[in-house]
Amino acid sequence: MTADVPVFSYGTLQLSEVQLANYGRTLEGSPDALLGYRLIALPDRDPDAVRISGTKTHFVVRRTGDPADRVPGVVLLLTAEELARTDRYEGSDYGRAELVLESGRRALVYVEPDEDG
Repeated sequence: MTADVPVFSYGTLQLSEVQLANYGRTLEGSPDALLGYRLIALPDRDPDAVRISGTKTHFVVRRTGDPADRVPGVVLLLTAEELARTDRYEGSDYGRAELVLESGRRALVYVEPDEDG
């Protein structure tokens, strides 16, 4: 299966331990950024995600519309099966939207659930 689904990660999906737990492999990413969004902390995160990531603090991006707001991260290439695993890992704390990144590249981004249109 080809890893050709671009996913923009600004958080725990960048951690090798999270990648190994979810995909059984580590991923290489290309730096990029999301403009017009900012990070907000999630108050209560799914216990499995906390266990896998090893951190209690997880973030989600919220649209501000202000082009000065910028969230750095990386674009990871996933297979369709890995994308389904990512959806399970992110759970109901996140929605998924296809957005244009600072580079002009389109990628799937996990956003606040009401932002996924």
